Amino acid sequence: MMNARTFLSVFYGTLLCLACNCLSINSAYAEKPLDFTRDIRPILSNKCFHCHGPDGNKREGGLRFDTKAGPFAESDSGEPAIVPGKPEQSELYRRLTTKDDSEIMPPADTGSQLKPEEIEIIGKWLQQGGHIEGHWSYQKLVRPKLPEVQNIKWVRNDIDRFILARLEAEGLAPEAEASRETLIRRLSLDLTGLPPTPQEVTAYLNDKTPQAYERVVDRLLASPTYGEHWARSWLDLSRYADSAGYADDPPRTIWAFRDYVIKSLNENKPFDQFTIEQLAGDLLENPSDDQLIATAFHRNTLTNNEGGTNDEEFRNAAIIDRVNTTFAVWMGTTMTCANCHTHKFDPISQKEFFQIFAILNNTEDADRRDESPFLQYFTKEQKQQKKDWQQQLLKLNTKLKTPTPQLLASQKKWEARINTPLKWTGTTPQQATSSQKSNLQIRDAKSVFVKQTSEKENYEIRLLPASSEKKSTAKKSTAKKSTTKWTAIQLETLPDETLPGKGAGLGGGNFIVTRVS
Repeated sequence: MMNARTFLSVFYGTLLCLACNCLSINSAYAEKPLDFTRDIRPILSNKCFHCHGPDGNKREGGLRFDTKAGPFAESDSGEPAIVPGKPEQSELYRRLTTKDDSEIMPPADTGSQLKPEEIEIIGKWLQQGGHIEGHWSYQKLVRPKLPEVQNIKWVRNDIDRFILARLEAEGLAPEAEASRETLIRRLSLDLTGLPPTPQEVTAYLNDKTPQAYERVVDRLLASPTYGEHWARSWLDLSRYADSAGYADDPPRTIWAFRDYVIKSLNENKPFDQFTIEQLAGDLLENPSDDQLIATAFHRNTLTNNEGGTNDEEFRNAAIIDRVNTTFAVWMGTTMTCANCHTHKFDPISQKEFFQIFAILNNTEDADRRDESPFLQYFTKEQKQQKKDWQQQLLKLNTKLKTPTPQLLASQKKWEARINTPLKWTGTTPQQATSSQKSNLQIRDAKSVFVKQTSEKENYEIRLLPASSEKKSTAKKSTAKKSTTKWTAIQLETLPDETLPGKGAGLGGGNFIVTRVS
């Protein structure tokens, strides 16, 4: 993990530098060189880029101020817009200060005239050499020289030198170190988002060793709550949500990505690996479940399944979102403008936007209602449980496939039984009735004749086993209960010359037996 002192120096040093920077904005421009990005470019972009910027279709006079070389090139008039160190010879300054309404820039009818203080800033900038540089975020990092400071005893590391140098330049002195109760509260809130418990405060106050503070830092960085707290910021950047957005905003099952981010932070995963896994984890050789889950960074787009929507339209909207989000998160730059036109502030063309679009336009998702394809995911506990079940199933299958003596004997007995031919014995029904009072006739041929029937009808036929039928002719005093068992009933339909169509059924032979019980 990062050394505790280094972490806090970076964290608080950054905040203090930002605060001090705010104090210096209103300083006199003559006291130090003007910064093109901070002081000049905003004026040019607001007042000049409309006619002298990236849009070639609207560019006037062949002059542009949005590039490093543009202002130094000859315009259509043949005069350079900027002559370093000489405002009076610079066409830019002359056009800003002229009294001729036909030459003043911006033209009077645009309503975008510069304020006197803005013209003064540009004049001082030209006098200082008219230096132009790109945005700081596109410049190569150069390690600065350590500044000299007076209160050298206060300095504990190189970052402290920059903080102290700025404070001394403003005539300020560092505040005294806060109380230990305040320090542990600040530290806990910064690293975990939670205040310390009374027990944690007491333990810190009782720790009189020089490493007491560092131990608190290490404990908090090792806490699971650290990842949970700092994951919030990344999940906001990756537009994480447990729903799909748009219209009815249906639920979305994507909590595994949230857990991946928390786990990565708690494991102190290197940022380059963290990046690779989220942008292209599925393209790694033999990717792990975590690396596949990481690619859900690009499945956090909104999906629209409202009636009448077009899947292809919203699939493209999702890709545009992925382009914009990728550059906002990793490059710290807005890419959205280049979707419609070459960027006004950043050096990004519309062509470059769609080159990135083409890279991300190779996914299987298509704004489907079920958001497929899915990744089947199991936790470590679930994987172990699945493995245990598979082993138990294997043992059970082996046991079931191994015949026992009892099973063999039962199998032999069963086979002998089913191989015994059935003996069909006809028997004359004792009684036949119909739910619709149809005319049923019991015939000697051991059959029931239905002379007329309805479309839906229930028949009830009372039968006796053949042995009972024979014994019923004997005297009642000698009759015995039959031991014959019925194992099956066979129902036959018979043709008859008197029936319509000479066959069973209504008018031609068709009928349906719904149930026999």
